[in-house]
Amino acid sequence: MNQYLVCYDIADPRRLQRVHRICKHHGIALQYSVFLFEGNRARVDALIAKLKEVIHEVEDDIRIYPLKNGANGIMIGVSPLPGDAWLIVEDERFDILVYGKDTPDEPPI
Repeated sequence: MNQYLVCYDIADPRRLQRVHRICKHHGIALQYSVFLFEGNRARVDALIAKLKEVIHEVEDDIRIYPLKNGANGIMIGVSPLPGDAWLIVEDERFDILVYGKDTPDEPPI
């Protein structure tokens, strides 16, 4: 199963609530407008179709970034994930280690 980072910027408060509700139902909230989504391409396409029904494509912006499996990452600050969970993201340009206040003193790397 693949992981995706779903981010959005919605201009209208009503559409914003609808998009947030859809993303919350399908993913894990990392920040208010950033979600971790797991699934295959068919599930991503289904999510995109639901979001397109709600947004105004000229005013709103939704981005979905695929994440590499087995990547390394760190989060600094309050973690939206349970204390024993790690979100790991990798890019050729940089590694991000996700680390939160409820995690051990040392990341698992």
